[in-house]
Order: sequence, then structure tokens, then C-alpha cells
Amino acid sequence: MQLDKTSYYDLSIFNRDEEYSLFHRLDFTTTAGGREYLRQLFSNPLQNTTDISNRQAALQFLISKEDNWPANISNGTVVVVENYLDAQIEPISNADGLGLYIQALINKTLYAPDFGFIKFSFAQLINLLKGFRAFINAYNTDETPKVLKTLLDRAQQLLSRKDFYDILVADEANKLNFVEILRFDNHVRKHHSKVVAELVTIYEQLDAYHSMALAMKKYNLVFPTFIDSDRPVINASQLYHIILSNPVAYDVMLDDNSHFMFLTGANMAGKTTFIKAVGVATFLAHIGMGVPAQKMQLSFFHGIFSNIQVQDNIFKGESYFYSEVLRIKNTIIQINNGKNWLVLIDEMFKGTNIEDARNCSLAVIRGLLNSSNCLFILSTHLYEIAEDLSDEGRIQFKYFESTVVSDDLHFTYQLKDGIAKEKIGYLILKREKVLDLLKEIK
Repeated sequence: MQLDKTSYYDLSIFNRDEEYSLFHRLDFTTTAGGREYLRQLFSNPLQNTTDISNRQAALQFLISKEDNWPANISNGTVVVVENYLDAQIEPISNADGLGLYIQALINKTLYAPDFGFIKFSFAQLINLLKGFRAFINAYNTDETPKVLKTLLDRAQQLLSRKDFYDILVADEANKLNFVEILRFDNHVRKHHSKVVAELVTIYEQLDAYHSMALAMKKYNLVFPTFIDSDRPVINASQLYHIILSNPVAYDVMLDDNSHFMFLTGANMAGKTTFIKAVGVATFLAHIGMGVPAQKMQLSFFHGIFSNIQVQDNIFKGESYFYSEVLRIKNTIIQINNGKNWLVLIDEMFKGTNIEDARNCSLAVIRGLLNSSNCLFILSTHLYEIAEDLSDEGRIQFKYFESTVVSDDLHFTYQLKDGIAKEKIGYLILKREKVLDLLKEIK
């Protein structure tokens, strides 16, 4: 699956205000490197259902073994070990016996700050080695999914160095005095720095996968089922938007027989949230994660293309309407490649007058209906054009209900069959006292 930069931001998967992004909500990593690797996983949705199934298996495996996750390794461990490997402190020479003791004593006495750094860092190196030994013992089995086993097999191979074994034995026997620490420090930084650096990288990757598993457990996400279909399908029960604290759930069914959802409703009724909820769930499914729904079945999509937050470009001299036209043009070019796409359009052609918007919208919708390889969700305020589309059998008309009681707005956020015809913009102006403020202008 692929998304362009605009679609990532339209769906708030990434956001310029990071705390409001899906990535931020689902980030449970404990290391900076793990967070960057998790960002890579979010930035590169999987390209086939086999890879999706493999990642689902890996996350399910991690969830089942959550109690075995090693506590030895923390972000502090990783940071200290990385600084230790980069330290510009020369190891002591390869002396032995009495010569080693004398050199170690000199280092400890005359270069006390350097020795203190080495001693502190070495303790974190031991935590790293102990953590990986615990990883391998608890997670590296014949049943370990391939995604994880590849990492753990490599870690086991790296950990098999004799020096690492000797370090752990000496630590368990409480024999790591200052002489032994400096002797092992010499071996590690001279001969095994690349090995330790690779172990750190492996841990950061495991941290990212562990974060995905924790997010699934935290938010009770369920794995979707991918069905083998040449035509795109989404069938979800009680799907909701994961970023909302009190979301309303929807049932969604889009397939070859009804592949275009025409969505109406007043401002603030829930149209944009619904569109994003479907897009986010489809995206999560394609990175191998669970989805916020009771159940979801879908086909593999080659991409999501959205048209939600179009902006003008003053630097290029492009008006809002022209930017809308360019985005629609790019949508048509992108989806006309015979592959399966989910296309999300929110309030098309807001940047022109009503009559112009009506004609443009009808032309685009009728053209998009010819597609046999895409699913579409389109929201609009122009409910009048529904009459012109009423004979199109593959369109399903849905709306979000709003009611007015004593000048108070009420939204149920429920998705219903039909077309909304409420016009409440003036009421919102009145409710927010804008009309009263206008009267006070002198």
C-alpha cells in the first residue's frame, strides 16, 4: 500500500502538531531509535497480504508473551552504551598479570573521571547483554514468527562471543573488580564495538514491534481479516476513530455492487471524522496492526488517496479552488492504473460558488463511478446533487443526523441511510452570539 504525504497528513497519521497524530497516540516505544524505526514502519505500509499476515503473527506473539519482556534494557541503557562506544578514551594496553594490575591501578587513580565513565557504562553494557540473554531464552523458540526470529537469531549469534559470555559469568560471580572491568573494556571497545552497536539496533527494532503490540493491547484493537478478492471490499462492524476519547462506532460496507458512499450532514455532525476513521483503520490493517472495530474484513488495497484538507498556495499563486482541481486531477491520474484504491474526498469544491461546485461535483462523481477498482467515500454540503445521482445504482446515500430543539443543536453522530437537508450555519452564528456582537459594532 502507498500513501502520499498529503494523505498522511489528511488522516493525521503524522501531524505537524505531533501530539494530535495517530503515530503519537500509538507510540509506546522506550528508546529514541525504537521511535524512529516505528516511524519507518508507519511510513512504509506492507505490500502484500503475506507480509501483513507475518507481522500480525509477530505482534500476536509479543502480546502473548508480554510478561516476559526483559526489564534490564531501558532508553538509559541504550543511550549510555551508544555514548560508551563513541567515547574518545583509549583502552588500556594488552598487558597481562602484574602489568595489567599496575596499568589498571594507574588508570583508576590518575584518570579517575575516565574510569568512572567506563565503570558506569560497563554496568549498562552488562544490562544490555543480560536483556538479550533473557530475550533469547523467552522469545527465541521454534514457534517464534519469522519477523522476530530473524532478529533474535542474529542477536543470539552476536551474543555468542566468548568475551560476552565471560563478562556475564564474572558479573554473576561478583568478580568484576576494577582490573577486570578495564580488561574487558579493552576487549569490547577494540574488538566488539560493531557487534554491540548492532545489538543496540536490534533492540530498537524489537522496541518498535513491542510498541505496536502494546498499542493493540492498550486500545483493544482486533486483527482484520484480508479476503482474496480482485475487487476492493471493506466490511466493518462497529468501526470507530481511535484518536477520539469517546468515539461513536459505525458499520461500513463498500464493495463492487455499492462502491461509492455519498455522505451528507451538517457541519460538526461527524462526516470528516467518519471519513478519517475508515481511512485510519484501512491504513492500520496494512501495517499489520489491529483496527478499532468489533470486526473488519477487507481486500488488499494498493493505496489510499485523500482530498480532505486542501490549501491554497500563495507562493505559487494558486487559489483554493485551483488547488482543489489539481488534487482531483492527481487523484484521477493516480487511481487510473488498474490497482485497488480507497479514495476519500471531504467537501469537494468548497472554493467556488454553489452552481459551479454543483456542476463540477456532478462531473467528477459521474466520472469516478466508472472506476471498477476503487472504493469512494465523498462528503458534501450540496445535497441537491443527490437528486441528479438517484438513478446510479452503485451509490449508497448516507447521512449524519442533526436536530434543532429550541435553537440548540443536537448531534447523534449516527450514520443513517438517506440524505441530510438541514442547513444550520445561521443557527451556529446565532448560538455563538456572532449576530449579537455584530449589532454592537460602531
